[in-house]
Amino acid sequence: MPREARLPITPALSLPWTELEFRATRSGGPGGQHVNTSSTRVELWWNPGRSSSLSEEQRHRIRAKLAHRLSEDGWLRVVASATRSQHRNRELAIERFQSLMARALELPKARKATKPTAGSRARRLEQKRRRGLLKRTRRLAPEED
Repeated sequence: MPREARLPITPALSLPWTELEFRATRSGGPGGQHVNTSSTRVELWWNPGRSSSLSEEQRHRIRAKLAHRLSEDGWLRVVASATRSQHRNRELAIERFQSLMARALELPKARKATKPTAGSRARRLEQKRRRGLLKRTRRLAPEED
C-alpha cells in the first residue's frame, strides 16, 4: 500500500496534500495584464479544524497565533502572485504556508529568571544616593531672622 504524499511542515509534522486546496485566479500584477489574461495567481486554502494530522494542542496554537488570518469558517488562505508563472506562484504559496505554519507551531522559549549582577545593584544604589543628595540640596534652608 503506497504511503500518502505529505507536505513537511516541521521535522515532527507533515500534512497530507489532500488537505490543501489550490485555486488559480487572474492576477492583477505580472502575467495578468496581457490581452489573453491567464490565471497565474495561486491561492492555497487549508482548514486546521478539519486536519487529521494535528493534535488538539497544535490546533489550538494555530488558531491562537493565526486568528487574524483565518476566515469565519476557519480556513487559512495563502496567496502568491509575484511571478508570471502559475507553477512558480504555487511553489511560492507552498513555501509561505510552510514557514507560516512552522512559526505558528513554535513553542516559546521559557524565560529563566535571573538575579541582578553585583555591578548593576551597585550602580542602582549609587544613582539613588545621588538623586537623594540632589533633592536634599534643593530643600530651602530655614530662614533666620
